[in-house]
Amino acid sequence: MKLLFIGDVNGEDGVKFLASNIEAIKKQYKVNIVIVNGENAAEGKGITSKIYKDFMKMGVNAITMGNHAFSNKEIDKLLEENANVIVPANFPTYYDKGYLTIKYNNETITVINLLGRVYMNLPLDCPFKTGKKIIDEIKSDYYIIDFHAEATSEKKALGFYLDGINGAILGTHTHVPTCDETILEHGTFYITDVGMTGPLDGVIGANRDLIINRFLDGRPSRLVLQTGRMQLNGVIIDFDLKKITRINIKES
Repeated sequence: MKLLFIGDVNGEDGVKFLASNIEAIKKQYKVNIVIVNGENAAEGKGITSKIYKDFMKMGVNAITMGNHAFSNKEIDKLLEENANVIVPANFPTYYDKGYLTIKYNNETITVINLLGRVYMNLPLDCPFKTGKKIIDEIKSDYYIIDFHAEATSEKKALGFYLDGINGAILGTHTHVPTCDETILEHGTFYITDVGMTGPLDGVIGANRDLIINRFLDGRPSRLVLQTGRMQLNGVIIDFDLKKITRINIKES
């Protein structure tokens, strides 16, 4: 089985860029399952019903979120409708909305969404204990964990803590892809950050001039995404060949 995971899709242009490339990727790598992090899809702040439908038209099987999970109120309707979208399971009271089990060829893949606590300033339950609890409770052939976290140390620690699950621990949130894709000691696939899908020439997607001015004068400003060239970042997990491959597509 081959699984494609797409890192943080950022803004409407990011959604469009994914749509224009995903079929070629699926064909080239003979992908069976597609998972997308969509927490920045609505211009950096959450997801809308329309964008959800756009992802479904692309053949996406599951959508994970992150710290902006509830930045757009339309997420509530999607969760009520049991759409193929999950929010971090360690948000208090959202435990049962933090994982999704899908089937493929008589096998089950449980997708788990967790949110880091370091630098997040959110009232979160422990992602380590929450992830372990779901794995213990939900018996599945494969586990895919999207760990949406700021600190590299927290991501690495969770990777070692849960190493041994048949699946992958994939970091998101920082929007810059890392080159440490690996198979951990006990067989679990791991990467610290998949990277983002969206503006190439901004500051992690945001308009670079606005961000530079924030650093210069210290004044907050409304988030505006960079326009222009796009990029796509993701990973292919090949469970049969025991291989993890980074994908990076950039507009010239």
